[in-house]
Amino acid sequence: MEKRKIAFFDIDGTLTSERDGSIPESAVLAIRRARANGNLMFINTGRCFQNVEARFREVGFDGYICGCGTNIYYDNRELLHIHQRHETVMEILGQARKTGVDILFESKAEVVFDLSRPLRHPSAKRQYDVFRQRHYDMSHVLESDDYVCDKFVIWHEREEQLAEFCKVSDRYFDCIDRGGTFREFVPHGYSKATGIQFLLDYFGMPIENTYGFGDSNNDLPMLKCVANSVVMGNTEGKELLAMASYVTAKASEGGIRQALEYYRFYSQE
Repeated sequence: MEKRKIAFFDIDGTLTSERDGSIPESAVLAIRRARANGNLMFINTGRCFQNVEARFREVGFDGYICGCGTNIYYDNRELLHIHQRHETVMEILGQARKTGVDILFESKAEVVFDLSRPLRHPSAKRQYDVFRQRHYDMSHVLESDDYVCDKFVIWHEREEQLAEFCKVSDRYFDCIDRGGTFREFVPHGYSKATGIQFLLDYFGMPIENTYGFGDSNNDLPMLKCVANSVVMGNTEGKELLAMASYVTAKASEGGIRQALEYYRFYSQE
């Protein structure tokens, strides 16, 4: 067999169809086949572990890089978890309330919106409804002494509102532009790329054996880090397309299978 490869997959728009959010059967079968051939297959996502739904875990991965590199699992064992101090969370919460942004705190155990006043942004409301439909328990009181988070996201309405919020968040977090008025905040020093490096060190694998699959701006650190960057055909990111080693088909049209076959993760029969 060729040297063992290690692949990292974003979830939304990469592992899942850009059309309806389902996981294409072709992707499931290809990932399982590549893993059965001795390769390592990891999810690499901005989602914290609690929000990596069972349907993703059932695909059959070796492990997960969650929360943009803040929480890493391999073979059902937690290898790394970085969380924020309660005092930091309270400082961020205070600035969110001062500036009027909608904020969602995320940790490996739960997601919690600040509902001290009604959510304003339509996308924040939609996300809250999605979590309610999944029966997520979002009842943890943010001001409780035991509350901590790993990262968070916000929805803003005006650029000056975002700029004012970042006067505090910039002390602790990097801000990732997820498009429109949606922003993701990850602690300084952590990213999808640092998660990859952690696992390469753990396994003692060279960078040339790495493959990253993504479709959006928050995948850039991962795609720049790996030796072989695969960009899904459904991406709208010009920067991603320009730096891609390989542009595959859309997620809904067998893009993962096409790329795994192109890079010979398993033999063709």
